[in-house]
Amino acid sequence: MKIKIVVRVSMNDEKSRSKALKISVGISGVESAALAGASKDQVVVAGESIDAVELTRQLRKGVGYAELVSVGEDKKEEKPAAKMEAPPPALSVPLWSYPYHPGYDSYPIYETRPSDTCTIM
Repeated sequence: MKIKIVVRVSMNDEKSRSKALKISVGISGVESAALAGASKDQVVVAGESIDAVELTRQLRKGVGYAELVSVGEDKKEEKPAAKMEAPPPALSVPLWSYPYHPGYDSYPIYETRPSDTCTIM
């Protein structure tokens, strides 16, 4: 079950916003993080088995004042399935093959070593 957590953080500049996002993504279980709100002062985190208290504590430690606004199930709007289109027809010719050069035959190459020589030297 995916959960969605919203945390209000006191962020005044771009540096603190990027730091808050970096901290949010570093928490285990987080799949996505984004800024929200009118003044971009909220961090919205979505994922599975996220510890909301740990997220808030890390944001307080790294950025400043943080307030847990909401924790709930992530309800994404599922659009009805569009009409399924048929897959493109398979090509009957291979996409990649060795070029044929008439007059040039390929022979296997074998490495030979005399048995009386030392392999160290």
